[in-house]
Amino acid sequence: MIMRERKFLNRQVIAWAFYDWGNSAFALSVLAVLFPLFLGIYWSAGDPGTAVTARLTWATAIASVIVSVIAPVIGAVADSGGFRKRFLFIFATLGAISTAALNVIDEGGWLPALGLYIFASVGYYSANVFYDSLIVDVCRPRYYSLVSSLGHAIGYFGGAILLSLHVWMLYTPQTFGFDDTNEVVRFAFITVGIWWLIFMTPLLFIVHESKYLRARSGSTVRAAYQALSETFHKIRNYRNVTLFLTAYWFFIGGLFTVIFMAVNFGQRLGFSSQDLVTALLITNFVGFPATLAYGYLGHRFGPKHTIYLGLGVYIIIVCWAVFLKDVRQFYAMSIIIGMVQGGVQGMSRSLYASLIPEQHAGEFFGFYNMVTKFSHILGPVLVGIVAWISDEPKFILVVLLPMFVIGALMLMRVDTTDMRAD
Repeated sequence: MIMRERKFLNRQVIAWAFYDWGNSAFALSVLAVLFPLFLGIYWSAGDPGTAVTARLTWATAIASVIVSVIAPVIGAVADSGGFRKRFLFIFATLGAISTAALNVIDEGGWLPALGLYIFASVGYYSANVFYDSLIVDVCRPRYYSLVSSLGHAIGYFGGAILLSLHVWMLYTPQTFGFDDTNEVVRFAFITVGIWWLIFMTPLLFIVHESKYLRARSGSTVRAAYQALSETFHKIRNYRNVTLFLTAYWFFIGGLFTVIFMAVNFGQRLGFSSQDLVTALLITNFVGFPATLAYGYLGHRFGPKHTIYLGLGVYIIIVCWAVFLKDVRQFYAMSIIIGMVQGGVQGMSRSLYASLIPEQHAGEFFGFYNMVTKFSHILGPVLVGIVAWISDEPKFILVVLLPMFVIGALMLMRVDTTDMRAD
């Protein structure tokens, strides 16, 4: 079967997927590890931990709100003139330059650091609007599951490779000519920005973007907000899209919260920083082959059924967390999460792409990314309430159980019999 399905691979698919290789370095090295670490020990040195947490939380919230508001608008504008690659370049460059610029922020400069963090995050998530929507241009609908999973898998591997190098430099800075770990982190921000820009280049030059031109009257800003209103009305006319987005809001919010809270969960259980970074690397290296395999499962059995498989695993994971005892079990949990995390994300993108009209891919994926960002609110709120009520960290993740269950039940109502299959 694998040999027979290699025909879905071509220069455009590979160029498209390698953008994920580049931007995943930001998600893994910066968002998950280096920025939170450096914010606490360097830019907010001497400040209370609660203040550091509040600053990071508010900066993340601000970036999420900005992306949630602009994503459908910029998606519609890009669709109106075939500008998705151009917008991807603009926002990815904003993200990469803002990331590299973190190198110049001095000790104690938490405010400008957070400002650059917001710009970088907005660039990252906004560029993903156009990256996701370009899947309809690089392959036929029957290959969405394979291609979507390929992107996530390559992203896992690329991000893990660069993070492994960063961790190696952090543990042995003198080997690489650095005086201390602060210099290593500064250098790491530059490497992430360069890495991101380099692996964006193939997409810009190789991927051919379809142009669905639609004339609009009036100013660009007015037309953009008119487009946003139209997007809401269009989506309401697609019942399956509405049902899927509702289900997706629940289960992807739970998935994100597991990722977002994993380090905090491990810290509260007493695991060392080395244990936590090791677990993160395990998840990503396992995620590479597992997500590829998930793509073939989705291609054979359909993305909806493979999403169910992943949600079932997550239900087991959040229940298992209550009984977690030692770091070996934490590593085992990391392996299992790595087996399904990218698969659920990839199959969700694949299923959504199969449900929407191709000519509105940019604006519909803008709405998809808006839902993604808003989904990042409920899970952390539930976890925060539990953490406030109880000092027992083992209950932090089980509170997410209803999100996965409700998401799975809502997904059952999505009719996939009329998806595009050409």
